[in-house]
Amino acid sequence: MVVKLSSKGQLVIPKAVRRALNLDAGAEFDLRVAEGSIVLAPLRELPEDALYGIFADVDLLADLEAEHRKEVEDDTRVRP
Repeated sequence: MVVKLSSKGQLVIPKAVRRALNLDAGAEFDLRVAEGSIVLAPLRELPEDALYGIFADVDLLADLEAEHRKEVEDDTRVRP
């Protein structure tokens, strides 16, 4: 497949290739030169990156402390 470098140094990845690799606008790539060739490898999102910030507004420690307090209270009610 032949692609042409624009005057701004840009390449267009053909639609068939984007579909085959499931690439969307904004996809990031690792670019390296190997043996006189350009190698582009799509960067896949790591699971931890997908979760980054998802619990930013949640106070998990407070929830655990409240649960522990309830368990202690329940335990003292059961025991005389």
